[in-house]
Amino acid sequence: MQTITSSSQAIELEEKYGAHNYHPLPVVLAKGEGVFLWDVEGKKYYDFLSAYSAVNQGHCHPRIKNALIEQAGILTLTSRAFHNDVLGPFEKYLTEFFGYDKVLPMNTGAEGVETAIKIARKWGYERKGVNEQQAKIIVAENNFHGRTTTIISFSNDETARKNFGPYTPGFIKVPYDDIDALKAALQDPDVVAFLVEPIQGEAGVYVPSAGYLRNAKDACADKKVLFIADEIQTGIARTGKMLAVDHENVRPDMVILGKAISGGFYPVSAVLADDEVMNVIKPGQHGSTYGGNPLGTKVAMAALDVVKDESLAENAEKLGIVFRNRMQKLVEKSDLVKLVRGKGLLNAVVINDTEESSTAWDICIGLKNNGLLAKPTHGNIIRFAPPLVMTEEQIHECCDIIEKTITEFKK
Repeated sequence: MQTITSSSQAIELEEKYGAHNYHPLPVVLAKGEGVFLWDVEGKKYYDFLSAYSAVNQGHCHPRIKNALIEQAGILTLTSRAFHNDVLGPFEKYLTEFFGYDKVLPMNTGAEGVETAIKIARKWGYERKGVNEQQAKIIVAENNFHGRTTTIISFSNDETARKNFGPYTPGFIKVPYDDIDALKAALQDPDVVAFLVEPIQGEAGVYVPSAGYLRNAKDACADKKVLFIADEIQTGIARTGKMLAVDHENVRPDMVILGKAISGGFYPVSAVLADDEVMNVIKPGQHGSTYGGNPLGTKVAMAALDVVKDESLAENAEKLGIVFRNRMQKLVEKSDLVKLVRGKGLLNAVVINDTEESSTAWDICIGLKNNGLLAKPTHGNIIRFAPPLVMTEEQIHECCDIIEKTITEFKK
């Protein structure tokens, strides 16, 4: 492999040989530990994105790393053609951890969403009695559940959708955080599920009104419709609870997990449900060569042990309050920052400019220059989501960097 000696060299190689499906911040990372990242030239940064909440446990957590190394020398992959001695213990661990009867393990978040969609449709035909080919799933506007063909079919992000049709039918879009619109859509007897992010992350960290998730779950139950929570980004302690729905004591009919379930070491995702839902899936109807492999499952159990043993949900709750209080003071004294919103350590600052402007991007470049890495979303929003192992002293230091950058920023 060619040795990388500079950031410019690495970026040039990506530009020439890689598909241009991302627009990264111009920084080339070479090392990570805890809440810190280092670039090729050795500059140190605070990570305030956490690989889109995949490294909640911090970069290269030693307990998860050791689990990976140990299992990598024993058995990594058998496919599901055979049983292995790790899958059963993992399934027991995960279902007991989250309180469900069954789990279907996959690899990526988008695979988890596709899995939940398939289960919901099959449940609708075989348990609810919907006529075959007529099942509908309600989704929220401005959702982000991945970029597969089916998922972009119910996205209203034209960048993700345009020129990728024809689109998959069977979805009804309603405004997010609008219980009346949801109840109206639930009147359709062919609706089998409501798929929703408890907090819309990619859309700009939109936190719904108090009671929305509880009322949505109750409305779904009244119409015998599955409530599916996409906790891929909001789950695993990110918002100050193990799952974001826990803030309202909501128990979804299905939960989709990914990202931090493996601490950033290995792609692992999972769909959790009770027997009445999950038992509609029979042999040959869904699967994955890598889903539930020994290496990924061992890593996931270690990653969840870290979250529990190190009280990362509690730390996220405490530090999130500190962060939003500091950012609110910045809002009050800066014309450049319009508002701060979030829950736990999933937060966003809205920049006082249009979505078409480059202001948020330019601020992120300034943050990078000052030693903190974050990324804009939807033009004028900056998402801030550091690893949950951060200390209070570190969060204040990061707030100092953000305040300095925005105070000194010139358009």
